Amino acid sequence: MFSAANAAPSFASAVEDPASQRNGKRCLNRSETMSLTACNGKTSNSEINVTPLIDVLLVLLIIFMVLPHHFGERAELPQARTNEPAPNPAPVVIQLRYNGFGNAPTLKINHDQVGWEALEIRLRDIFENRLERVAFLKGDPEIDFQYVAEVIDLAHHAGVDHVGLLGAKD
Repeated sequence: MFSAANAAPSFASAVEDPASQRNGKRCLNRSETMSLTACNGKTSNSEINVTPLIDVLLVLLIIFMVLPHHFGERAELPQARTNEPAPNPAPVVIQLRYNGFGNAPTLKINHDQVGWEALEIRLRDIFENRLERVAFLKGDPEIDFQYVAEVIDLAHHAGVDHVGLLGAKD
């Protein structure tokens, strides 16, 4: 059998309790009201109602899960043709050979004799279809640097990205 004496303190018991009344106004404990109550009658609720926030969160979650499947760009990714690595072409070595004092040095591209006039055209043909545009320049120690600089300049005009210099022992 339920009796009012055994029940938890209620609003009526708080009003009847003289210790909970100050200056004729009723004051309730926090455990009784779930909010802060000042004795002057003003109340402030310090708890956030999270139910609307959870509803908004769930709606946004559903939107971001459904929309990308309907509105999205389809990407066509390239597939590898073969599993074999591409063969590395032989490096291009431009050789400058000393031809005597006062004479222009002779040119060779990978041991093939080339004239100064045809150097840029020949390099352009060689590097036209290569991915790595790297050439190496090897010269005799007696050659003037102006010829080395001229070969480097012609190689850059032909489309070579990097020119490496080789020493006499390379």
